[in-house]
Amino acid sequence: MKTIFTAAAAALLVTTASAAIAPSAHAQAAPGVGVLDIEAAVENSQAYQAAVQQIQATYAAQIQQANERNTAFQQEIAPQVEAFRQAQQNPNADRNALAQQYQQLQQRRQQAEQEIQQILAPVALAKAYVEDQIASQLGGALDRVMARRQIAIVLRPEATLKFVPTLDLTADVVTELNAVVPSVSTNPPAGWQPGQQGQQQQQPAPTQSQPQGR
Repeated sequence: MKTIFTAAAAALLVTTASAAIAPSAHAQAAPGVGVLDIEAAVENSQAYQAAVQQIQATYAAQIQQANERNTAFQQEIAPQVEAFRQAQQNPNADRNALAQQYQQLQQRRQQAEQEIQQILAPVALAKAYVEDQIASQLGGALDRVMARRQIAIVLRPEATLKFVPTLDLTADVVTELNAVVPSVSTNPPAGWQPGQQGQQQQQPAPTQSQPQGR
């Protein structure tokens, strides 16, 4: 399951119009350019690795239930999928009937996925909370790496055509994250929603109203 990262991580790097253009050979070799895989930096941090193990232990029952539900669904739908494939091979098959059959298979698959997602909802929420806590430290970690290595521009890997390994800042950022956030909580507060950590940090401090003179 691919981790979906929160707005705090997604907003870390600002993409420009030139980011979609592959940098020249001179730009790739020039100092001041770096590449950061945000998702890999978070997932390779010690805090994330430890938290994932804790989540797997805490929600072992839900994970097992979801796996069993997925296995049951695969066994249930396999004969229907095979029947659909055989019907497709019939040159005289009713195309409208095939389309309806395909739609029914898709609907059943979506229902099963929703059921599994509902079972794993506490797991997903715990992982999102872990990611949010680590992502909130990404900006500071990257700033320190950029200052130490004299980096002026940071790109995502997908914004580059090719780059030399020495430009990859991911391992350096992981080291910084391990230093500033060695561990995180896996228990979201009541009412917490993904992205809330970053939103709270971005909110300006409340201003005090000045007393009105009489």
